[in-house]
Amino acid sequence: MARAKRMSAAERHAFFRRLRDINPHPKSDLEYATPFELLVAVILSAQATDKSVNLATDKLFPVANTPEKILALGEAGLTPYIQSIGLYRTKAKNVIAMCALLLEKHGGQVPQTREALEALPGVGRKTANVVLNVAFGQPTMAVDTHIFRIGNRIGLAPGKDVLDVEQKLLKNVPAEFMQHAHHWLILHGRYTCVARKPKCGACPVYDLCKFPDRKDFVE
Repeated sequence: MARAKRMSAAERHAFFRRLRDINPHPKSDLEYATPFELLVAVILSAQATDKSVNLATDKLFPVANTPEKILALGEAGLTPYIQSIGLYRTKAKNVIAMCALLLEKHGGQVPQTREALEALPGVGRKTANVVLNVAFGQPTMAVDTHIFRIGNRIGLAPGKDVLDVEQKLLKNVPAEFMQHAHHWLILHGRYTCVARKPKCGACPVYDLCKFPDRKDFVE
């Protein structure tokens, strides 16, 4: 497969402007009401669908939605709520340990720095970036499989790994779009620029895309 050319600065601006025009206020598919609920939901979402996480947290959060309450459940009490999610045993262990550390070091509050977040069990760079951006409005970029694919496929931010793509997006995304950029990209990758058969014929940014094989997917 031929490698995508890079988008120009003008094309990147037009790309995000169109996505903003279509969806001015994008939201995560995860359901949450507080930064702590978001943190738990994102930890649970690793290698799982947002839909499966929402089904679990719809039952969990009415019962326990604070570090104190989830810690009181313990692993044995938490497990029945999340056992429909992949890797639930490891996630139960991490969530309980995360709650204990939040109470011990942060007064039960979700920290607002990447370093502090990444020190929590079950929290990696991507999870930290999601929480910083979505809960606290910081201009971060959480690169998942969708964003990694799009960054390389369409010439927006080609990179050899997720960190490389993240750093290039932070550099290339115009500042006015940075707050919601990762949501627009995730939604675009999840519903339009999908992995196996991208919906190029229905793509609102088709003419800006540098994907060499895009014409093959226009019906």
